[in-house]
Amino acid sequence: MASAVIAALVICGLYVGREIFVPIALAVLLSFVLAPLVEILERWHFPRAASVPVVVVVAFIAIFALGSLIANEVRHLAEGLPRYQQTMQQKIQSLRALTSTGALDRAADILQTLGKEINVPQTPSTAPSLSSETPGEAKPIPVEVRSPPPSALESILALISPLLHPLATVGVVIVFVVFILFQREDLRNRVIKLAGSNDLQSATAAIDDAAGRLSRFFLMQVALNTSFGVLVGLGLLVIGVPSAILWGILAAILRFVPYVGVFIAAFFPLTLSVAVDPGWSMLLWAGATIFLTELMIGQVFEPLLVGHSSGLSPVAVVASATFWTALWGPIGLVLATPLTVCLVVLGRHVEHLRFLDILLGDRPALSPPELFYQRMLANDPAEAVDTAEEFLKESSLAEYYETVALKGLMLAQADLRRGRLVPDRLAEIKDSVAEVVDDLSSEFDDVPTGGRTKEAEAADAIEETANAPMPELPFIIREGLPPDWQSECPVLCVAERSDLDEAAAMCLAQILSKHGLEARAARKEETSTSGIFRLAGSGVRLVCVSTLEDGSTAHTRHLVRRLRRKMPQARILVCCWGRTNTGMTRDHLNADAVADNLGEAAAYCLSLVEQTAAQDNGARPRAASRPAVSGRGAERKAGRPERKADRAGPS
Repeated sequence: MASAVIAALVICGLYVGREIFVPIALAVLLSFVLAPLVEILERWHFPRAASVPVVVVVAFIAIFALGSLIANEVRHLAEGLPRYQQTMQQKIQSLRALTSTGALDRAADILQTLGKEINVPQTPSTAPSLSSETPGEAKPIPVEVRSPPPSALESILALISPLLHPLATVGVVIVFVVFILFQREDLRNRVIKLAGSNDLQSATAAIDDAAGRLSRFFLMQVALNTSFGVLVGLGLLVIGVPSAILWGILAAILRFVPYVGVFIAAFFPLTLSVAVDPGWSMLLWAGATIFLTELMIGQVFEPLLVGHSSGLSPVAVVASATFWTALWGPIGLVLATPLTVCLVVLGRHVEHLRFLDILLGDRPALSPPELFYQRMLANDPAEAVDTAEEFLKESSLAEYYETVALKGLMLAQADLRRGRLVPDRLAEIKDSVAEVVDDLSSEFDDVPTGGRTKEAEAADAIEETANAPMPELPFIIREGLPPDWQSECPVLCVAERSDLDEAAAMCLAQILSKHGLEARAARKEETSTSGIFRLAGSGVRLVCVSTLEDGSTAHTRHLVRRLRRKMPQARILVCCWGRTNTGMTRDHLNADAVADNLGEAAAYCLSLVEQTAAQDNGARPRAASRPAVSGRGAERKAGRPERKADRAGPS
């Protein structure tokens, strides 16, 4: 309630004090554009006392020159409009002839005549006349009040008064811009002090992020919109649209307005082309020029130069435009995007304002593991596969399972521990994960060469892999393995007891198979008390027990004992995904090894094969330089060990 009251007071203050806040906001944002120019002059050994006035004077001279050019073009356009009146009338008549039929016109005339007959007032003949004059009564004398002609001073004031407010606003903006550019370091330090000197790192990061983001955003937008206006103006000039320079300048300015600015800018030259040209060719050429120019600037150069530097979602852009326009009018519409960018930056660096980043930012509100878990709950594996394919453009399949899938299953295990998942829902999650694993079976666990992903969710997951790189996983071929490892399935991945454990076992089994070590995931019913007697254990040399439970180890120890009795020749690896319980050690669980994550588990399994081969044959098994695969994975370039070694650093 307190936050809502504070927000309401802030909004009311912004609305009531808009006469003060609008010039300050314009000055701050203009200083972000001019600050890089001042820094360039300072790098050329110009003193700040000379750099700031030069940049400000040149900037406002350019603004005033642009304004005078617009006024001159508007005057010429107003003088030439009467010449186009006859053409416009002919166009209207031709359109009316195309859109109307004789029967409809006659029906409309009949209805109009009947309406006039119905609405005619009745005047009774016997009623006395109210306007009859009484004999001997004097007629009233009409009185007219006339103001005295205005004096010369009043005429001057009437002429200047509409210009006083804009000129005062411009003067305030100039003063604030000069002071901000002169004292930008001091102002930054004061903002840091207000934000909280106890956390200098967060405050400095927020200010630097906002300044850098806004400077890049404004400079790129100014360059792109200027290019758009120049191209539109030249195109309209070649076509023959009157006042082409005016429409080019208007297009460059209105393009700062998100989404609708281009349509507003296109309305005026298109309307004028209808009035000027007796035919329709000028309208078509003008529309094609504006459309193709916007398509080239907006879809080719803007994503290349600007990208996601604004950090706003499309919904946030529309909502912010509506909000700031309601508060500050047309100026608020132009300032909507940069002001909202500042709010998003604050939300990313200030914990109490994080909701602003969630509501307005372009980053996914949920983390990649949360999104994976949510899709498994919604029984939507197809969307998870699409995201995985975007992820695999820059990272490997093992990294996807480790960073996204297994962490999502850990979230499901947390809900299971709290009693929020029923057995039927667990089975649905397992089936969805099985479908994802099956759809990714054609992928290859190697360094991808598919380019960079443009999906925000996949980009976030890739950033997490850079913080926790996986160990190098070798590739082996079956012919180089010892005879007892060349069975149909030398590795068996089993679940401790739940469907989630079985889903995690599927991921590990697929990664081992991708690296040349055949493995299969057993169903959880096969390791139950009654089902373990029917478990096929012939040829199994390694058993990987998958468990997401991080509490009691009683079930894990009991399962390991039963597996020892069932397959005494096999080694047992317990995979405690995301282990935080320090009591889950190898000796405590009576296992041969314990792994915390997918990379560690896969590395142990592959190194165990190499050690066994070295003991039996006196040499390590041959490494597969390029395993035979099919599908999209076959088109990828080998080279994963070198890249992973560089990313992981020295071991």
